[in-house]
Amino acid sequence: MTGPGPLAGLRVLEVGHILAGPYATMLLADLGARVTKVEPPGGDLSRQVSDAYFASLNRGKRSVRLDLSAPAGQDRLHELVRDADALLVNLKPSAIHRFGLTYEALKPWNERLVCVALTGWGMAAGDEPAFDYVVQAATGVAALTGHPDGPPLLPGYSSADNSAGLAAALGLLAQVFSGRGGQIEVSLRDVMLSQLNYHAATWLNDGRAPRRLGGAHAYYVPAQLFPTADGHLALFITHDGFWRSFAAEAGIEGHATMAERAAHRDEVVAAVTEALAADTATGWEARLRPLRVPAAAVRTLPEALAEAPDAVVEAGGHRLVGSPFRVTGHEPAYGPPPRLGEHGDMT
Repeated sequence: MTGPGPLAGLRVLEVGHILAGPYATMLLADLGARVTKVEPPGGDLSRQVSDAYFASLNRGKRSVRLDLSAPAGQDRLHELVRDADALLVNLKPSAIHRFGLTYEALKPWNERLVCVALTGWGMAAGDEPAFDYVVQAATGVAALTGHPDGPPLLPGYSSADNSAGLAAALGLLAQVFSGRGGQIEVSLRDVMLSQLNYHAATWLNDGRAPRRLGGAHAYYVPAQLFPTADGHLALFITHDGFWRSFAAEAGIEGHATMAERAAHRDEVVAAVTEALAADTATGWEARLRPLRVPAAAVRTLPEALAEAPDAVVEAGGHRLVGSPFRVTGHEPAYGPPPRLGEHGDMT
C-alpha cells in the first residue's frame, strides 16, 4: 500500500500561465503537496492550447478562479494566503507588484509565507518579453547549437521554462525548510546562465569563448552524434577506459589519451565516422552496451516512450509522462487537471 508523498501537508498557491510556474508546482503536487491554482477569469492561457497540453502541466491540482484586480478577489487571495505555506508566481514583474503577490505585500496575512517570483529577467529588470526561446537566444544557448557552418539553432523543446521550473521548486522548498517566510527570485536568464556553467567558467577565467561544434561536447572527444550505415549514434567517450573499449571494438588505433583526442579532434572524429559506417546505429548500440561504452541510437519520442512504458501514467483520462522522482513507498495519485474554478469561483 502506498504511503503519503514526502510533501504531504505542504500547501502551495500558484499564480501564472503556460509552463515554468505550472511545471514547478506540478512536480510538487506529484510529491504530495496540495497545489491550488489561482486563475484569472479566463483561466491559465495553456487551457487555450489543448486539453492534453494543460493536463501535462496541471494534473492533480485544485483551481480557484479569482479576479485579482478586484477588491473581492484580493480579499479571497488573502484568505488563501493565511492557510498557505508558499506562493509561486510566474508573471511579469509589474503584474506581480500590481496584484500584491510579493512577500512584503502578503506578510500581514502570513509572516511564514514563502513567496517565489519566477520571471524572465529578474524582478528589477522590467517587463521585457521573456519567453523560453527568447531567453535561449539571449543567453548564448542558441549560439552553441547547430553546425559550425550553419545558423544557430534551438533544441525544439522548452528547456529554459522547464529548467527554471525545477529551480523555482527547489528554491521554494529550501525556504520552506528554513522555517522562515521570505521572498525568493528565480529568473529564466539566471537559470540558463547557471546551466552554461563550464562554458561560462572557461570564458570568464581563460578568455576562451565557446564554439559551435554541431552538438559535440566542448571538452570530451569523441562525444557527439555520428552517422552510421542506418541511423545516427550518440557516442559519449568521457575517459580513456571508454575509448580503449570502443576503439578495440571499432578497430581504431591511436589517440589513447583524452588530451591527444582533444588536440586532434578532426582526425578522431573522421576515424570514428569511418568506423561507425560499418554497422547500423542499433547494431553499434547492441555491441557497445555490454562493453559499458556510453552509446545510444537516436530515437524519436514515440519510440522512446514505447520503450519506457513505466514512465507513462494516466491522469484524468490523459496519458502523460509521470513524475521524474521515484520515492520508495509512495506512488503519486496523478489526479486529473482541475476544471477552471472547480474549487472556488469569484467571477
